[in-house]
Amino acid sequence: MSEQILVQGKLLGLDAFLASPGSDEVLAARSLWATLVCEVVPRALLEELELARLLLGSSGGGQFLLVIPDTHRAPAEEFLGKTASHILAITGETLQLIWSITENLGDWTVVRKRLTDGLDGRKNTPLALGRDFEPFAAPAEQTSGIFTPELTQGLREAASIGWSPESDSVISIEPGKHNWNLTPNLSLDGIAIARHAAPGEEGRTSASTAELAARSHGRPLWGVLRGDVDLFAVRLRRVQSIEEHVQLSMLYKQFFAGELEVLCSMPEFWRKVTILYSGGNDFAVYGSWDALIPLARELQRMFQRFTEENLKDFPGAEAKTITMACTLADPGGCDLAAVYRQSGYDLSVAKAADKDCIFLMDRVLEWKQLGDAAELKEAVERIEEEFRGGKQFLGEVLDLYQKVSSPLQKDQEKLLRRAYRFQRKYSTAAKSNREREFQKLKTHLIKEIVGRNVKPTKGKQLKLRPAGVVALEWARLEQEV
Repeated sequence: MSEQILVQGKLLGLDAFLASPGSDEVLAARSLWATLVCEVVPRALLEELELARLLLGSSGGGQFLLVIPDTHRAPAEEFLGKTASHILAITGETLQLIWSITENLGDWTVVRKRLTDGLDGRKNTPLALGRDFEPFAAPAEQTSGIFTPELTQGLREAASIGWSPESDSVISIEPGKHNWNLTPNLSLDGIAIARHAAPGEEGRTSASTAELAARSHGRPLWGVLRGDVDLFAVRLRRVQSIEEHVQLSMLYKQFFAGELEVLCSMPEFWRKVTILYSGGNDFAVYGSWDALIPLARELQRMFQRFTEENLKDFPGAEAKTITMACTLADPGGCDLAAVYRQSGYDLSVAKAADKDCIFLMDRVLEWKQLGDAAELKEAVERIEEEFRGGKQFLGEVLDLYQKVSSPLQKDQEKLLRRAYRFQRKYSTAAKSNREREFQKLKTHLIKEIVGRNVKPTKGKQLKLRPAGVVALEWARLEQEV
């Protein structure tokens, strides 16, 4: 019996590839194509070597892992080399496929380290496999005509995906030499992928960002929501066997592919949200701003239940929390790639500041604080709808926040006295029951936003709660038209 070897592949430059300049439809085509590449390549490798599909360990999320006999090492290297060159060419030297091969011998921690060292070696020495000095091709000419709106529509609607050695784009929506079904559910014979798109006007497959902005309640804005599991790589490094590695990889992949597809198909989201991609431990969607915030809350709730059920036997907090960033587009106009790139930066800011949180409206909030902000926002809306008193109140509090947040503000004692006067102004006694209820709501908001014990004490620094300013901005966006 021949010795078994492990093959691990990884795509480098995914974020730069997706965020590179291009129209919204081009970005959508890139994201769907990149999602499917790491699904199709390992499957095509097994088919070309005439090996069983059961040898595929995990795939998706920009990487894959499979087991093959050692006798197939040379043809596997040749296949991956040709595929890597093809991917590099059609993506304009942006996306790079690297791989590592090692014997399936010894403890998994040692095997994993050998695989990681192999990937690092290829990553840090990109010219090590160069065989000649062929002239560079023009990337712009090679990539033109590949990532098109037609490809986006085809990938969103296709029931199956194909691969052929002569294909211009590695994968094809037309039948190829090898074919696999596309499904939102985990399947041995098919490929699980989330590809929900908010329907466009006049029968178009997906809505434009302008249409998504117009569908929002309040101010017509759209944005991008990105999420990433906290310390997922650390969790994978701590597993004790390849079986655990594959199990965890597939669990997270199925969660994002399956649950995100179902959630975005719910009545409150299906016309407002479009999935850019779902990976092994991250995701990205874009849509109407007022749908992205509740979508983030619901997805975090589902993720918490998922980890409590599936990772209860794993010690530590690694990979049990998720951090997100919701970035709204500039009202003056900007393309999807620019907002996607900014959302990635906001996500990195949130992960650097804390874990298990969300970046929203220039603030980093814990998930509990976002829940508090939602309750405060509802209270502000109730004041506006039932008592017709929200605009003045909202305007004064927002002005106070702007003064406090200004880097040029020096006189904190003056601000403290102003906050104290603000509290007294909106906490006077009321006579009728309706007025008493009105004042009760306002007093609650003041305590939650400005602070419960704000007094004009000399030398005291005024600090307002981040959940409060998010709630006020949230309410303001819903009231504006």
